[in-house]
Amino acid sequence: MINRETFVELMSGVCSPVTVVTATTADGRPHGTTVSSLASLSLDPPLVSFALDRASRLLPHLQPGNRVGVNILGAHQRELASTFARRRGSGSKFDGVTWTLRAGLPYLPESAGWTAGHVERHVDGGDHILLVVGVEEAEPTPAAPLTYARRVFGTHTPLAVAS
Repeated sequence: MINRETFVELMSGVCSPVTVVTATTADGRPHGTTVSSLASLSLDPPLVSFALDRASRLLPHLQPGNRVGVNILGAHQRELASTFARRRGSGSKFDGVTWTLRAGLPYLPESAGWTAGHVERHVDGGDHILLVVGVEEAEPTPAAPLTYARRVFGTHTPLAVAS
């Protein structure tokens, strides 16, 4: 088994999309957190997956059958990524943030993409839980995505084509 520091350093080199995963609580309040583990899982049926820490305050609102939204952040939204990554003692991460409801879920306008669906199942992932989501709504945009690697935000740029 490798040590924790080696594993953390290895994985810091993996470029990840930056998203804000959202839900609406039973009493209608918005809830969300930054997630950098979104992945396409299946085309037929359309499924995505992401992981949440077992201690996540969002996890209790994302049980199988619950609706979930995924805001794929654009390169211009790194402040939102930081805002939703912080733990809040009191108040809401949505305080002072421009958002609206879309399909009954908190939506961050000007994101690079949006998807919504139902949590299909949880999969044990050690100190995290992997959530499998059936995609029911999607909106891609041409906006440059926000990415995270080597502990800094960035974006994707195409490589020059060799002649």
